[in-house]
Amino acid sequence: MAKRRKQGRPLDGVLLFDKPSGISSNQALQQVKRLYYAQKAGHTGSLDPLASGLLPICFGEATKFSHYLLAADKGYYFQAKLGERTTTSDADGEIVSSSAVNVTGKQLDDVVSAYRGKIQQIPSMYSALKHKGKPLYKYAREGIEIERESRPIEVYRLEITEHKDSFISGFVHCSKGTYVRTLIDDIGQDLGCGAHLTQLRRSQVGDFDGPGVTLEQLEKMKDEKQHPEMDALLLPVDSGLQHFPKIELGDDLAYYMRFGQAVFIPGVPANTLLRLYHAGTFIGLGELDNDGKVAPRRLCVRNEDAPATESAETPS
Repeated sequence: MAKRRKQGRPLDGVLLFDKPSGISSNQALQQVKRLYYAQKAGHTGSLDPLASGLLPICFGEATKFSHYLLAADKGYYFQAKLGERTTTSDADGEIVSSSAVNVTGKQLDDVVSAYRGKIQQIPSMYSALKHKGKPLYKYAREGIEIERESRPIEVYRLEITEHKDSFISGFVHCSKGTYVRTLIDDIGQDLGCGAHLTQLRRSQVGDFDGPGVTLEQLEKMKDEKQHPEMDALLLPVDSGLQHFPKIELGDDLAYYMRFGQAVFIPGVPANTLLRLYHAGTFIGLGELDNDGKVAPRRLCVRNEDAPATESAETPS
């Protein structure tokens, strides 16, 4: 029986996409994948439908390394409303309590300062975290409250840039696993008036910072058949891995590495992943094993093994 041919083009690379508010990250991914007519694509961490901003989308070989971006720190601009608490801690939820807002600038600064650095955060019931294989938000929609343990996060930077009437605006740079709407809800509780997130825009994911290309820009380029220009927007597969040390392999070491064998390389750093290159081309990630050798962790398909690149022109 003949092997079924994969649909789409075998693209490799990372697109910095500017997700609009009002759609899910998966909806955004599917639209971008369709516009590129790509065989394989995945995003690097969900943004709530309310949120907009930077959503790196990985194509082809880059999807093998997308989970390293999931673990990256993030940066967000936000706006929040004081005096109202909602079921979801954002503007999409129902208001559950309202209070008068009598918050001074000093009170706000004092409360916010307690949320900088290493802290514990209890995830929202309206999150994709799972309990017994089921997302928490599904329990929440059924009116079921699940006890959640607090999780360690780190807030590297948290600034309030504007405080006008019952609205505040600011910026937060935080570790993976941080829920900004939960952060706002907690701040509102400490202020004694409640608060919820009204706007959220992601500006940074690890080494990537915006702006990204918009859906409207991609649709216009496709309509005008600017397919090479669309492909030129893709960053190299290793573009999100630049924080790992780089190791250049000679022909022999690269050969053994390609076949999954660990090799001895003197002087390489321990306790970190390593970017591996051969003749200037990224071939994957490796790490030191217990024998002091560099073992492959995740490798790219060799160019000669990859399917031939088809025309950049995509179906209408």
